[in-house]
Amino acid sequence: MQKYPKVAAVILNYNGQKWLEKFLPFVKKSTYPNLDIIVGDNASKDDSVSYIKQHHPEIRLIINEHNGGYTKGYNDCLKQVIADYYILLNSDIETPEHWIEPVIDLMESDKTIAACQPKIKYYSDKDYFEYAGASGGYMDKFGYPFCRGRIFETLEKDEGQYNSIEEVFWATGACLFVRADIYWQMNGLYEHLFAHMEEIDLCWRMKRAGYKVMVCPQSEVYHVGGGTLHKSNPRKTYYNFRNNLILLYRNLKGPFLFYIILMRLVLDGIAAVKYLISGEGGNFKAVFRAHMHFYKWNLKYNETIDKPEVENNKQLTGTYNKSIIWDYFAKGKKHYKDLKM
Repeated sequence: MQKYPKVAAVILNYNGQKWLEKFLPFVKKSTYPNLDIIVGDNASKDDSVSYIKQHHPEIRLIINEHNGGYTKGYNDCLKQVIADYYILLNSDIETPEHWIEPVIDLMESDKTIAACQPKIKYYSDKDYFEYAGASGGYMDKFGYPFCRGRIFETLEKDEGQYNSIEEVFWATGACLFVRADIYWQMNGLYEHLFAHMEEIDLCWRMKRAGYKVMVCPQSEVYHVGGGTLHKSNPRKTYYNFRNNLILLYRNLKGPFLFYIILMRLVLDGIAAVKYLISGEGGNFKAVFRAHMHFYKWNLKYNETIDKPEVENNKQLTGTYNKSIIWDYFAKGKKHYKDLKM
């Protein structure tokens, strides 16, 4: 008789009652036989908690006292969960019945796989990949993330071109499968990031430790996107620019680090000017605030960072050792298949 490892699908919720109403019934139809479904509520101010208690009393509910964002919210919840695998699942995702089995089968076949994601499709148009993950995450030499199936704002139509199982650089936090023991070996998510790019930091640390991060397109889920914070929101711009600098500083060292940070500050400045010219004053201010926060963070936390043994990440699978900005905007390479990885 086949033994199925214990899997806990943990949905972190903040004021997301409408998403729970819409998508939790899909999760409950999952066919995986050894599954716990848990809702971790991040101090919601809507009626999410009462909704779960009234309409889904069989679902375990973990209530955080404060909203610590994605990072602390999940760390606090997962400390109370016993499982072999965690699935960090956004509340605005539709899951088919058999979405779990392919990923767990893959991870069970290779104990060095620490994290994995399914294919992420766009809920509103399921022929297309979705922004937050697509078919696996990559990073260019300047620390800009992109996906197989999504580069910047260009979403590709899914025609099976990225159906191969691949080792990638990062797996999306929208639907992140992770081994529980390795999650805690890595000390969980870095809580200072609060939200956005925290999964990249976690995956990068896993890869530095010798583990693999994979994409398993034989499983696919459908993501609304922007369910908590839309990508055009200046607050999200702030988190993205701030957190990208922080994760680079945490995971690089030596002269290469300072070269990359210097280049990023210049490129971020160009992006800020572009926002200003486009009339996006909120995003312009967000980039400035992100840089100010990075400087303050650097002064406060520099001495406590566990630096990697190597100076750069060129040897890590999933790294694109060119500039994705140059290829995309100057050379017109809009699709992953156009890149020479």
